[in-house]
Amino acid sequence: MSAPGHPLNQHSRVITQGPHRAPARAMLKAIGLTDEDLARPIVGIANTWIEIGPCNHHLRELAERVKAGVRAAGGTPLEFNTVSISDGITMGTEGMKASLVSREVIADSIELVARGNAFDALVCLSGCDKTNPGVAMALARLDIPGLILYGGSTAPGRCGGKDLTVQDVFEAVGAHSSGRLDDAGLKEIEDAACPGDGACGGQFTANTMSASLELLGLSPMGLNGIPAEDPAKGEAAETCGRLVMDLLRRDLRPSAILTREAFENAIASVAATGGSTNAVLHYLALAREAGVPLAIEDFDAVSARTPLLADLKPGGRFTAPDLHAAGGIRLVSRRLLEGGKLHGGALTVTGRTLAEELAGAEETPGQQVVRPFANPLKPTGGLVILKGSLAPEGCVIKVAGHERLHHTGPARVFDSEDEAFAAVQKNLILPGDVVVIRYEGPRGGPGMREMLGVTAALVGAGLGETVALLTDGRFSGATRGLMAGHVAPEAAAGGPIGLVREGDTIVFDIPSRRLDLQVGGAELEGRRAAWRAPEPRYRRGVFAKYAATVASASEGAITITP
Repeated sequence: MSAPGHPLNQHSRVITQGPHRAPARAMLKAIGLTDEDLARPIVGIANTWIEIGPCNHHLRELAERVKAGVRAAGGTPLEFNTVSISDGITMGTEGMKASLVSREVIADSIELVARGNAFDALVCLSGCDKTNPGVAMALARLDIPGLILYGGSTAPGRCGGKDLTVQDVFEAVGAHSSGRLDDAGLKEIEDAACPGDGACGGQFTANTMSASLELLGLSPMGLNGIPAEDPAKGEAAETCGRLVMDLLRRDLRPSAILTREAFENAIASVAATGGSTNAVLHYLALAREAGVPLAIEDFDAVSARTPLLADLKPGGRFTAPDLHAAGGIRLVSRRLLEGGKLHGGALTVTGRTLAEELAGAEETPGQQVVRPFANPLKPTGGLVILKGSLAPEGCVIKVAGHERLHHTGPARVFDSEDEAFAAVQKNLILPGDVVVIRYEGPRGGPGMREMLGVTAALVGAGLGETVALLTDGRFSGATRGLMAGHVAPEAAAGGPIGLVREGDTIVFDIPSRRLDLQVGGAELEGRRAAWRAPEPRYRRGVFAKYAATVASASEGAITITP
């Protein structure tokens, strides 16, 4: 905490104060700042606004409200922007390889601007999938007073008397290709599914990370869950502007919040809401940035003791705005706390403990989204970590949305997502098959594409309950079914997934936490001796740099110094 008389502009003063800084002040005055502005602490507003896609489309307006809050509380806000890639738009294309890479670019660019301009504090505005972990990683590196505000979910669309999300559009593509939906039906769903600004409405990756960031403590409790187009979102933004100045006065930094207990709380929220498997990748990366020991096995341990309480898409019935209306992640969390499943003493960005934040939880009478602790949807959470001969370092599977715990079937092997999607479109995948998609990992892709196009097409084709899939790539939070992702080591790094051949028998055994290839040891060693690493798909540019420095998915697919 700050000592009496501690200057709030202790960082920015190296740029704004003293006779020798006259040139810098002259340039800052050119954009309209005054001597009074420059005497105040400088607060960076890291905006992930982008015009491409609804998730971050509205963040310019939110930034203005944040800046108003900062000014009212005695600071000088300076907004800057970084990149964003829409997973929903790029899904199934070469552009999807940019998504996970963008997480590192977001973190790097925020760190560069904040260090370069010596900001005293930071407010980060996030929206779509990789912006949430990206801004959190930057805060952990910088360790200056700061917080994250998520832009909020879009409202559900309506078609045929049911709520829709973009998940329904992807699954409609599968239904269309199998002849179960005509052109007019597909167009009707396409036109209705995404009615306005905000991130995809289910408990997909964006909303999973949004909710868990509140339990982690980097986002103020209750503010992320406000839907994007709710008038209260602007009020929340002003609150964040005032709050960051309070953080600055108390010198409350991310390092005081990002503890082992905080990470376990965040993981519990993912498990209790049936959240995205991508949270495993992102929290492993964030823990590495924060210097907090966290291993892939920890996700299984926390999920195993955490009941599934929220009935949310993709495995359930409701959307993120429904959860907000029911009482929000605060209600889910209070039930977990009362059941002894959270660390209530963990500090949050408001300066209060998690238990103190949850004391004000309110439940909307008659709501059906959040189950009582004593009557959960399932006694354990949705995240499961499998190991075995096919995944020595582990892989991630989500069991929140289905009941199958075993599957044995023949491998259908594809060396890219595109090959697998084409096979589904041609109705070449049969009930009982195990679809293997490889060379799509962090290094091999590069960029670890999500497989929602394939997984949703399988569901849309009526194969969701009879086919299994495994990949060294990732899944969207909208994926459902028996699907194992992040298989590590990846094929491009010589992992066993690269040795699978068409027709090999693969066994999923969820209770035993196993994923195995039923091929004899001598045969497998012969295949290993004959295997050769593929040529890099990119030899220059950002993808080449990423592939050369990225670690295994079991370590969060972080980029490391060679």
